[in-house]
Amino acid sequence: MSSMSAAVSAPSAPNLLRCYAIEAKHEFLRLLRTPMFCIPTLVFPAMFYLLFGVLMNHGHNTGPFDPATYMLAGYGVFGVMAPGLFGFGVSVAIDRDRGWLQWRRAMPLPPGAYLAAKLAMAMLFAAVVFAILATIAVTIAGVHLAPSSWARLFVVEVFGVLPFCAIGLFVGSAVSGQAAPAIINLIYLPLSFLSGLWLPLSVMPAFLREIAPLWPAYHLGQLAYAAVGQPSMGSTLSHVAALTLVTVAFLLPARRRLARG
Repeated sequence: MSSMSAAVSAPSAPNLLRCYAIEAKHEFLRLLRTPMFCIPTLVFPAMFYLLFGVLMNHGHNTGPFDPATYMLAGYGVFGVMAPGLFGFGVSVAIDRDRGWLQWRRAMPLPPGAYLAAKLAMAMLFAAVVFAILATIAVTIAGVHLAPSSWARLFVVEVFGVLPFCAIGLFVGSAVSGQAAPAIINLIYLPLSFLSGLWLPLSVMPAFLREIAPLWPAYHLGQLAYAAVGQPSMGSTLSHVAALTLVTVAFLLPARRRLARG
């Protein structure tokens, strides 16, 4: 009888999966309702792709190089960088300033739910960016890809947010909420240009081509170009290794900073 009463009175174990799902849903809705994040993240890649990948390159296919397909991959990478950099960098910095992270430590929530929700948010936004660009590519740009190529590009772009989430988390753990947007922009825009996402590296100065492998966006871009059958450099393994190294190199110090409060 006592064991039955103890079982009745004991609190039920929390449904961790449901906790993570609710956290991710709220994080996604939070940023979806933030125009300064949502509009640039979803609109700018589509606008740039329409302008430079479709209108200015109409009818300029040369052999295996198809500008509309090439820039679909490049601007796709440009688009999925934003949820990781801004979704982590700016929001984590603001949450730190407001004391939100300290308040969460006192709540009966899974310790990893906060970061897991932000990661799910970034990957979901990346999937939306992919869907928008793919729709433009098929309906306006006349891009024709095999289902396997679409699937590879989707995987590259959705999972490609991880190193940029780590970079964003590092910035968000180190700077104030006021400074974070400016610093993230100083990383995001030059990194996109120097990695050849806006213009092919072949038309850029030699010294920029030589230092391009230093940037994580370069490696993700090469994976995206290879996924859609466009000219790319390096091996898949080397690019994945470089992106993994960047993720770990920024994630570990960021976690230590956040743990110290």
